[in-house]
Amino acid sequence: MKCVFVTVGTTSFDDLIACVSAPDSLQKIESLGYNRLILQIGRGTVVPEPFSTESFTLDVYRYKDSLKEDIQKADLVISHAGAGSCLEALEKGKPLVVVINEKLMNNHQLELAKQLQKEGHLFYCTCSTLPGLLQSMDLSTLKCYPPGQPEKFSAFLDKVVGLQK
Repeated sequence: MKCVFVTVGTTSFDDLIACVSAPDSLQKIESLGYNRLILQIGRGTVVPEPFSTESFTLDVYRYKDSLKEDIQKADLVISHAGAGSCLEALEKGKPLVVVINEKLMNNHQLELAKQLQKEGHLFYCTCSTLPGLLQSMDLSTLKCYPPGQPEKFSAFLDKVVGLQK
C-alpha cells in the first residue's frame, strides 16, 4: 500500500482539498503508484466523498488528536505551509510537498517553504501548480531534514515569521 496524506492542520484550505481530490489529480496520484489518499480537512467546507475501489481508497476526516500515525504511514505528505505540520513530516523523514495558500496575504509561509526547498528538504507549489509538480517531482532528490534540531528550525521560523504561529 502506498499512501498520500494531505493535511491542512487546524485551519481550512478548501482550494487544496478541492484540487487534490479532483478526478484528474486522483488519476495522477494513482498513476504514480499510490493507492490510498487520506485527506485531513480541518475546518474546510469542501468535503470530498470517501470511496474505495479495488485499486484506490480515499479517506476523509476533519481532526484527530494526533496526525503522527497518518504521517508515519504516509509515503508522501502534502501539507499546508503551517510550520507545525511541516516540521512533523520533516522530522519523520517523509517526502513533503508544501502547498502555499495564495489567499493568505501575509505569506511568511512562502519564505519558509522557499528556504526549505532551496536546502533540498521539500518541494513547494500552489494549488494550481500541484498537479504538474506531482507529475515532475523526483522524491529521490530530497535530503533528510536534520532530525533533532527543532531549535534550528524554530530560530529560523522566528526570523521568517516574526514569532507568529
